[in-house]
Amino acid sequence: MSVIRTPTDAEVEGAAATLYAEDRESLGYVTTHTRVTALNPEAVAAFEQLIRAVVPSLGMRRYELVTLAAAGALGSTSCRAHHGVKALGYIEADELERIARDYRAAGLAPDEVAMMAFAERLSGDSASMTKEDAAELQRHGFSDREIVDIAFAAAARNFYSRSLHALGVEPDIPPTLPSSLRDALLEGMRTQERDGARR
Repeated sequence: MSVIRTPTDAEVEGAAATLYAEDRESLGYVTTHTRVTALNPEAVAAFEQLIRAVVPSLGMRRYELVTLAAAGALGSTSCRAHHGVKALGYIEADELERIARDYRAAGLAPDEVAMMAFAERLSGDSASMTKEDAAELQRHGFSDREIVDIAFAAAARNFYSRSLHALGVEPDIPPTLPSSLRDALLEGMRTQERDGARR
């Protein structure tokens, strides 16, 4: 657990208590990252509002694909695992396992591969990106609004995952995550690191 002291279930109150309750309802327990980020529930609400603003143009499937690519490039075990669970609501388990292991060889449409590669690059070395990176998405048929929202979705994952890293938040793996998918998510993340996505 992080060195940050977090309220116990008995101590938590207000908006933070609501965040705890949402975790218990959806997962059956309160995650380590919720316990830490709930110390500033207003910031959590602002982050969630940003996500709600980008999802309509992308759809949930594309949003989760961008998130998984960014989290993998960042080496974020917690975000990879938790969004693996969430992605099961929009992607069949067998396809998601293939994507988690290697999205480039998972049989995805070329536009989805390009989108995930963009998110991976942004998460590894955004300073080296140029207009050609966005132009590649245009060539795959993405609208200007969609390209902006892909960038926002990937950058938002960087904000959240990097904050958890910086605060020393110990990652947890949702117990509802099927073991085969868990292995695929974590092995795929290590593959991205070996390929140089994490810098």
